[in-house]
Amino acid sequence: MAEFWNDYLFPLVWIVGKILLFAVPVLLTMAYLTYAERRIIGAMQLRKGPNVIGPFGLLQPFADAVKLLFKETVVPTGSSPVVFFLAPMVTFTLALLAWAVIPVADGWLISDLNVGILYLFAISSLGVYGIVMAGWASNSRYAFLGAMRSAAQMVSYEVSIGFIMISVLMTAGSLNLSEIVMAQQGLWYFIPHFPMFIIFFVSVLAETNRHPFDLPEAESELVAGFMTEYSSMSFALFFLGEYMNMIMMSGFVTILFLGGWLSPFDFAPFTWIPGFVWFMLKVAFCLFVFIWVRATFPRYRYDQLMRLGWKVFLPLSLVWLVLTAGFLVYTGKLAG
Repeated sequence: MAEFWNDYLFPLVWIVGKILLFAVPVLLTMAYLTYAERRIIGAMQLRKGPNVIGPFGLLQPFADAVKLLFKETVVPTGSSPVVFFLAPMVTFTLALLAWAVIPVADGWLISDLNVGILYLFAISSLGVYGIVMAGWASNSRYAFLGAMRSAAQMVSYEVSIGFIMISVLMTAGSLNLSEIVMAQQGLWYFIPHFPMFIIFFVSVLAETNRHPFDLPEAESELVAGFMTEYSSMSFALFFLGEYMNMIMMSGFVTILFLGGWLSPFDFAPFTWIPGFVWFMLKVAFCLFVFIWVRATFPRYRYDQLMRLGWKVFLPLSLVWLVLTAGFLVYTGKLAG
């Protein structure tokens, strides 16, 4: 019995425990991010936002969840039911899977992959499949057009994101996310790579279909885009998947450019604060900028969106990649 526990049960319990330790806080953060967004945008637009359900409206996310849970699930005539219901699950699950390699503190992660940055990039790239599946399976022209827009948009901005990631990993000399964070001791990468930091964050807005690049959901011409035919909990999964992607990409930005869990000040009392607190504060700042942008900027036209990605961001990120490689070779920090 002791051997069975040590060889089989304990490793399983340990893995499940680590997954829950990451998944539960992320899910709670996702729920209250919807509340925070409505409150922050309300404050910026001189409105109150949710303030009735619970003290200061803090129970509003649970009220929304209960409401969506009891709504009727409508399946469009002529749709593909299996793909229709699978699409929101794919979107939500992929956003959650990304946290398997994200270190929130030194040694605080589920799996310390040597190619963690490639895993994270692959997971973020796969998110388009859920949207395309939803658009195709809905048997609706509005949903299909929204899905095609999203596919083109996400593929376009993934190119510049990839080049910027290569610049950062060449500077760090590693594909491991923890080592990329440790390489930023003394100098966070948003300083030497500041132009790419801005381009990366704007590209993340487009990659997550967030304002001002929310063309796949443009309600003025596509009603709600790829989510037009969804209702009840299937709609909620898409809605929550978007917020999960926001949190995941904010964590990605924090690791690549903002020093991950590292403290911004190398003296007491700042060094006494645990690393995961600094990580959460940086992620919260990135999420605030997501919300701030939504409350501030008007939506782009689709031709402007594609022009920005292919004619501005792609050449700039490619040139920066060449300059970074040349500088590192010249200083002897990159072999060959």
